Amino acid sequence: MDEEGDKSSFVIGLIQNRAKEVGVAAFCLRSATLELSQYIETSSSYQNTKTLLHFYDPIVIIVAPNKSAPDGAIGVSDLVDRYYTSSKKVTMARGCFDDTKGAMLVKNLAVREPSALGLDTYYKQYYLCLAAAAATIKWTETEKGVIITNHSLSVTFNGSFDHMNIDATSVQNLEIIEPLCSACWGSTNKKRSLLQMLKTTKTVGGTRLLRANLLQPLKDIETINARLDCLDELMSNEEMFFGLSQVLRKFPKETDRVLCHFCFKKKKVTNEVLGPPDAKKSQVLIASIILLKTVLEALPLLLKVLKNARSLLLCNIYQSICENEKYTIIRKRLEEVVEDDVLHARVPFVARTQQCFAIKAGVDGMLDVARRTFCDTSEAIYNLASKYREEFKLQNLKMPFNSRQGFCFSIPEKDVKGKLPDKFIQVVKQGKNIRCSTLELASLNVRNKSAAAECYVRTELCLEGLIDAIREDVSSLTLLAEVLCLLDMIVNSFAHTISLKPVDGYTRPEFTENGPMAIDAGRHPILENIHSDFVPNNLFLSEACNMAIIMGPNMSGKSTYLQQVCLIVILAQIGCYIPACFASLRVVDRIFTRIGMGDSLESNSSTFMTEMRETAFLMQNVSPRSLIVMDELGRATSSRDGFAIAWSCCEHLLALKAYTIFATHMENLSELASIYPNVKILHFQVDVKNNRLNFKFHLKDGLQHVPHYGLLLAGVAGLPSSVIESAKSITARIMETEEKRLKINCSQYHPIHMAYRVAQRLICLKYSNQDEDGIRRALQNLKESYIEGNLVG
Repeated sequence: MDEEGDKSSFVIGLIQNRAKEVGVAAFCLRSATLELSQYIETSSSYQNTKTLLHFYDPIVIIVAPNKSAPDGAIGVSDLVDRYYTSSKKVTMARGCFDDTKGAMLVKNLAVREPSALGLDTYYKQYYLCLAAAAATIKWTETEKGVIITNHSLSVTFNGSFDHMNIDATSVQNLEIIEPLCSACWGSTNKKRSLLQMLKTTKTVGGTRLLRANLLQPLKDIETINARLDCLDELMSNEEMFFGLSQVLRKFPKETDRVLCHFCFKKKKVTNEVLGPPDAKKSQVLIASIILLKTVLEALPLLLKVLKNARSLLLCNIYQSICENEKYTIIRKRLEEVVEDDVLHARVPFVARTQQCFAIKAGVDGMLDVARRTFCDTSEAIYNLASKYREEFKLQNLKMPFNSRQGFCFSIPEKDVKGKLPDKFIQVVKQGKNIRCSTLELASLNVRNKSAAAECYVRTELCLEGLIDAIREDVSSLTLLAEVLCLLDMIVNSFAHTISLKPVDGYTRPEFTENGPMAIDAGRHPILENIHSDFVPNNLFLSEACNMAIIMGPNMSGKSTYLQQVCLIVILAQIGCYIPACFASLRVVDRIFTRIGMGDSLESNSSTFMTEMRETAFLMQNVSPRSLIVMDELGRATSSRDGFAIAWSCCEHLLALKAYTIFATHMENLSELASIYPNVKILHFQVDVKNNRLNFKFHLKDGLQHVPHYGLLLAGVAGLPSSVIESAKSITARIMETEEKRLKINCSQYHPIHMAYRVAQRLICLKYSNQDEDGIRRALQNLKESYIEGNLVG
């Protein structure tokens, strides 16, 4: 249970039935959480399952023995073999996937009341994920040699579907976690993804919570607004913001890991098979006790800062900690046994010393003897260093400590004139220094390490009663860890990022239940850090006008704009301010992207096949509240087929309430707006001077015809002038035909457009805040415009 740093610590159980229903149990070894999901797989390529696996990034994936799937389709076991070779695949017997046993385990281990989990009501519905939970818990207890403490796990059902769903392909396209071309950017790509831009958290748990939020943003408006209210308070109250920033630094980086050693008990074994004491495990346990003491001693400082908080989120955190007496009880128990001046330390030898002297003197005689040996050998090592400094005239000799190898000597290379004396062994050059040891130092290292190991084992024996008492209140520690991770994310990531921007550079988004998606002067959160002259752009989509088709030549800014809109929505739904002057949004439940070109050699798919598979997944899973962004659909096949596919996809999406942004340079698609009133045509402005394209990156209404921009680029590339002139005459004939058809459409569908715009204006007036006279005037103007036939959408 000692996973380090940013590495994943999830163990995943996966099982499916013949109806392609998948059950997932995700058990986090680090924070003692169990997340259960069950869903019907709608994609032949298991896109939903891939998305969940990408989210959890598991260290182990547990599956049942493979059975040949119907119609030769792949199953979850094949999926793991094909795409997740870096994870450790474990196959467990089907008997281990027992849903009845899983239900009992979850009831016994969950922190919350069983009824709150809905187990009694939904037992039959959730049978697959409960079966996966049984196998996952069995593997964890067997492999790690532990027993999970009753009522210690934070269990959530169907967690991933309570949040916005972003499929794995979209995560990659939007550069949420990693930049698309990380190899191209080299060392300058540190801020090229949304996670890397926001990753100023101070704790490992805070960073992991930030990643989880970016991959699965919130859907609950109340929770989002609670976070935004908290940010409002932090941005308007500098004392609160800096006070929280300072206090959170006093909590150790590994705070969330303190839970593991209280949620997991080592299995008891008989004396006959009892091996030698494991000093390493004892050391980790003692470190957790010291870490817990450090956390609890910092709590009063946190409460002092939060005492005057006004926002609901901060007030709830204050009350949940302040009114919970268990923290005081645990702290008093620690004070009875643990030395007062012992604190969590990151410097290796300081940490070793703190751990050896963790509990008060006189508690255990054997421990006191081991401590004296540890002190004597430590002193002898430092005396040896002083002796060598004088004997060999090495005044700059230092003694770095490594927890694995112990002490060694470090001597600046410039101080070594000629060869080192034969007494020095294991000589290694390291930068501008020479590292070495001696037989005498090696002997002292062994004795020092042995004494420390004895201290650890004796200390663990003395702490057994204290640890059992703490386990009774482990649910309080779960709550505390969650609170600290949340505060770290909001204060050290969200508020810190906003504070570095110009005043009003980031603003609070508004949310409506069924309103429009309106963004005023939005900017790309990642690219604006790189380009100081980034051009902001607007967006307005509503149920009355739910599709925007964006035209423009290559390199005019279409793909950047699509990415920008999605990233703004994600930032808003994790409860963060956004890079815009104003935004009013409808909560999005899924983001779908069709961006990028490239063959998929792994799945033997051409560029076009990859494009069609992604589009098929989108069409099969789209919902009325989805946000769809599609970039140049159909360009990977023949122009006629590509145009037909793009047109038919647009017609299919227009029938839904989902908001769609469709970028293309197929100008023929603009005819959609002459037929369907809920289509809006936009373009990125481009000026043509002296046969050169001048990109303005500014989004404007309507269609801008940029004559022969493809031919201009072809000329720059070096195509013969005769070829280009011939191409121009062909283009002119095609355009003449298209313009005639466009005029016919406009006259044919004009009455429908007028009626639609009247209805659109009436709906807007229904929800407006104008007084009665204002509404009367607006209705009169609407009537006159309709009669005159100049009503503009």
